[in-house]
Amino acid sequence: MKRKLIFADFFRNNGALMGSILIGLVAFWLIVLVILPQISMLDYSFRFNLPPAEQGGPKDVYTLSNYQHLIYGSDETHQSFNTIDLMVFLRTIVAAIMVTIFDIILCYPLAYFLGQARGMGMARLLVVLLIIPYWVNEILRAFALRIIFGDGGLINEALMLLHLTSEPIDFIRHDIALYAGLGYAYILLMLFPMYNVIESLDRNQIEAARDLGASWTRIHRRIVIPHAKPGIASGSTMVFMLSAGALATPQILGGPSSLWFTQLVYQWFNNSLNWQQGAAYAIVLLVATITIVMTIMKIFRVNMGDIGK
Repeated sequence: MKRKLIFADFFRNNGALMGSILIGLVAFWLIVLVILPQISMLDYSFRFNLPPAEQGGPKDVYTLSNYQHLIYGSDETHQSFNTIDLMVFLRTIVAAIMVTIFDIILCYPLAYFLGQARGMGMARLLVVLLIIPYWVNEILRAFALRIIFGDGGLINEALMLLHLTSEPIDFIRHDIALYAGLGYAYILLMLFPMYNVIESLDRNQIEAARDLGASWTRIHRRIVIPHAKPGIASGSTMVFMLSAGALATPQILGGPSSLWFTQLVYQWFNNSLNWQQGAAYAIVLLVATITIVMTIMKIFRVNMGDIGK
């Protein structure tokens, strides 16, 4: 009954023609561009990598070998683990979580300032200055960061000029450039959901808490952060999913030993031409990231409706 009322209100507000067009476009995007490709990828992941002449024949059956390869590698006896790929997978997930936490810490004070300073010209100028760098292509931004973090880059030159170090620091090899690049690449996806939620916070609540003697720490812990929780959850979801699935930034800013799991997927698809194995790796990454997001949402008692706000 409630769903019928929602649809009735939707068509009443948008009209029968426009409402039908909007629903059709959303359905097309969801089914054709999201669901069907994932189903096709899932089907690929359970198939053998056969020559075109044998596809559809008696050997073209479903198998778990592609998923077993991630766990055991080429060992058909399943007695030794594929430690290289498993460690790359684990490192990718942990790094994506760290990038997400870094963006939360960095964006929360800025989002609070922008949300509480609404209407100020300085706040609007700051938002514009944050957006302008993203007019540049992501790959160009990654190469710019590689130059900045390089041995002869701006950061190393400044550190040596201030006599804080006697020789250049290898930010690339130590993955500092990679984590900074990922954090910078998706920082706006964390900032603006927080900003949109904090902007709706009634400032009278903060003033009342201050009048009652509450400290700034207590105000943020008891008032601002609970109110901003949907924005934090929405931003964290996008940053984590995109960081775990990033390819260009790890390819450009990653050191020699910082292989990203998406790079393994890319290698299976393009270098080895084994789409079935690459599909299995991609499905594992997708399921793992969705599971982690849903688990965190349950722990912090955030539902999809809150994120949709």
